[in-house]
Amino acid sequence: MAMFDMMPFARRGAVTNYNPFRDFENMERQFFGTNNLAEFKTDILDQGDHYELRADLPGFKKEDINLSLDDNTLTINAERHSEWEDKDKQGSFVRCERSYGSYSRSYDMTEVQTENIEAAYDNGVLTLKLPKKAESVPAARRIEIR
Repeated sequence: MAMFDMMPFARRGAVTNYNPFRDFENMERQFFGTNNLAEFKTDILDQGDHYELRADLPGFKKEDINLSLDDNTLTINAERHSEWEDKDKQGSFVRCERSYGSYSRSYDMTEVQTENIEAAYDNGVLTLKLPKKAESVPAARRIEIR
């Protein structure tokens, strides 16, 4: 059996499917680390007359969060700066693991009255009240036959 014919085995002796991309992803994670905030988590609730969007953005200052509306797309941008970049503090760090950078997500607002969106930020949670558009129900009418 040649070296190229060998199949990798799991610890229990079961044959696994070899995925060369998995090895590359693992190497990339080890080199660059993981960024768990790259896509912050959100919940969207239907509250009857409006939707409520809650986005977890812990550790951000209110002024570092930006909401923008372009056509029917709402985008939430948040940016966190690293204290490690501060020249006065660089020598003080023993370990620096907290994430920093720019984070962004976009949401479709076609069912929302965008002119009446309300936003609040408290305890690391951004809450948006998204009023629903009134449903346009076609009026029933009688058509006369000529």
